[in-house]
This record gives sequence, C-alpha cells and structure tokens, in this order.
Amino acid sequence: MSAVTPNFDSPSCYAAGLSERAHVAARGLAMARGATKDTWLKRSAQLLRDQSERIIAENSKDVARAPEFDLNAAAIDRLKLNPSRLEKLALALEEIVLLPNPVGEVIDSSIRPNGLQVVRVRVPLGVVFFIYESRPNVTVDAAAICVKSGNAVILRGGKEALHSNRVLHQILQQALTDCDLPPDAVQLVQTPDRAVVGELLKRSDKISVTIPRGGKSLIERVAAEAKMPVIKHFDGICHVYVDATADFAMARRIVINSKVQRPGVCNAAECLLVHRDIAGKFLPEMAVDLQSAGVEVRGCEQSRRLIPGALAATEADYRTEYLDLKLSVRVVDGLEQAIEHIETYGSHHTETVVTNDFSVAQRFVAAVDSAAVLVNASTRFNDGGELGLGAEIGISTDKFHARGPCGLKELTSYKYVVHGNGQIRE
Repeated sequence: MSAVTPNFDSPSCYAAGLSERAHVAARGLAMARGATKDTWLKRSAQLLRDQSERIIAENSKDVARAPEFDLNAAAIDRLKLNPSRLEKLALALEEIVLLPNPVGEVIDSSIRPNGLQVVRVRVPLGVVFFIYESRPNVTVDAAAICVKSGNAVILRGGKEALHSNRVLHQILQQALTDCDLPPDAVQLVQTPDRAVVGELLKRSDKISVTIPRGGKSLIERVAAEAKMPVIKHFDGICHVYVDATADFAMARRIVINSKVQRPGVCNAAECLLVHRDIAGKFLPEMAVDLQSAGVEVRGCEQSRRLIPGALAATEADYRTEYLDLKLSVRVVDGLEQAIEHIETYGSHHTETVVTNDFSVAQRFVAAVDSAAVLVNASTRFNDGGELGLGAEIGISTDKFHARGPCGLKELTSYKYVVHGNGQIRE
C-alpha cells in the first residue's frame, strides 16, 4: 500500500502528489505482463466477494446520508450496493480477464523498399484522471479497464459515495500489492474539495487524459480548465423515433425498455418522437404502457390530446436528461423533422429509429450524428458489454480520439517500432 499521508490542507500539494505517484506507477504498469494484470483482476474479484459485508456496511453509510445531498430515487438506486450487485461487479472483473490484452498488439506492419520493417503497436495512454458521479460500481469498472489497458488512474467519485469508494479503493490497492503491481496505479481523491480537481486539471506534465462523466456543468468546467486532452461524456439525451411504418408492438416494447429498464443511466431514452400519420392510434396505446410503468409524460400540444394526464413540455424539457421516470413526447411531421429535432436538442449520444422502411432506416443512420444510432432496437444497447467491448469507462460523445463506449482499445494510443539492419537515410 502507498504509505504517503495525504495533505488535504494544500490542494496543490495533494494534487501534485497524486499525479506524481500515478506517473511513476504508469511507467511500471506499462511493462507489466498481461497475465499479471489478469491475476490482479481475479484477485480483486475474490476480495470483493470475501469482503462483501465490509463493503455493504460502508455503502450503507452513504445511502443513509443520501437525503443530505438531495438525491432522487434513481440516484439512490445507483448509489446502493448489495450482494447481487457486488457479485455482478466480481463477474465483470472476471469477464475482463477474458478480453485480449491490448498493450503490444500489432495494429499493422509493412516492409519499406529499403528493407525497414515498420510496425505500429498499441501502447497505454499513461495516466487517466477519471471524474464520475455517485455510482460506486464505476470505481471498480474504471480501475479495471485502466489497469488492464496499462494505464494508471486517479479516481474522483462523487462526495455522496465517499465511504463506498474508499473501501473499494482499499481493496483494489490490496490486490495490486498482492500481485506485485504498483499500488499507486489506482488512486482515489479522498477529499470532496473541488479545488483539488482544478489543480489536477493543470497537471498535463503527469496526467495524459481526463475523462469527466457527470452533469453538463462538470464537463463544461473540465473542458474549460483542463490542460490535457479530455474525452467528454456529455448528457445522454437519447431519442426514440417511431416512423409511420413501425410495427406498433415492437415500438412499444422498445420505448418501454429504453425508458424504464434503468431510467437513471445515460443510455435511457429521454424523448419519444412519433410520426404524425400514426400518432392518433399509436400514442393512446403507448400511453397505457407508460402509465403502467409510472412514467410521467411531458408532451407537445398534439401529444397531450392523445395522452391523458400529460403535462405541457417546455423548451427546457426537450433539452433535459431526466435520469428518472419522465419522458418528453413530440409528434413530428416525418423523418426530416425528427432528424432536425434530434440535431437541435440531442447530445450526440444514442438515437433509435423504429421502422419497417429500409430507406427511412438508411436515411436516419446517415443523417443522425450520434455516437450510436440503432435501428429497431432499444437505446439501452449502447453499452460496452452489449456491444462486445467488455467493461467501459464511459460513452464518449466526442469524435476524437474515441467515440461511443470507451473500452480497452480506446484507452490506448500507438507508437511506431522500426527494425532495420543498418539503413541510413540518403
């Protein structure tokens, strides 16, 4: 374990210590064998199971304090850990073991006319500064994916989950020590002082990339202050567009799953768009499903006439990531207006079209500029595990250097390795 005592009185000194230790750890971790990192993942999974009672006891302290932070029901649900969720976390670590080690992977190679062999290989980014919301499971997921991809990570979770994050961090560091890996490869910001974040964002000499995952104000602050590259995870204002040719039963299942399965996550639908030609028949049927699921509807004037009890949607509603059992609804003239609505109000995260018209699907896929665009499937599938990437550290709404779910490969860069036999440049 790291024996350094944090200096909470000086945000600058504290941030400097974290980043320096992470930088040193990253250099050691970059040379670690894939088998050693996998052993750490297995050991971490074992400790999660062995120390589940301790973890749940610490988590209960955070849950008890949730009202102090005005967390809604969905946020409290994200905060909670129980035996089932801890087992899923352990299983997720074991699934990452099965993924190929990206470090050292040969991306491509060629032999030049002069005989030089040019090889492009994957390498870690270095140090990741990861800022995230009150979901303690993310502490484990993020650490796992960073270490597996050869990166050290500095974790800054929400103050609402501080007890949970501390105990999880201790377990992850214990596993690193047990496996002879640098314990400072996983560090936790153990103070809620926002000034520490500001100081870390200045440390471009030691931190390779910052990944903020949370509210829009946080991400805007990080993007404005960071001196290093930022992979942004903006709001998940996700849409389902039901076209005139859609199968109603399919559309209803997709809308309910997209909104209700886990309303507090970024790939949950926040807005339903319905073609005007079918609104009169489809929306009353859809309203029954939404009402049964306890979803509050906020709609345009026409949709309110078709959905009993719907509230009037404001301009702000269409720009809101509810993360709750609330849904904006709008009747649109057709595909082009749906695309325009998504471009105006969306966050370039996840959009779905439900249609039986191939040309509509093709136009939607081509015109909608989001990290994931789905045809006849729930928005909930924009997820690293569901797309075959394994665990993810977030879903990027950027285009460079990563987009969509950020898995192992998205946390690597590359370098050129050139082999010669004495060639010189003429």
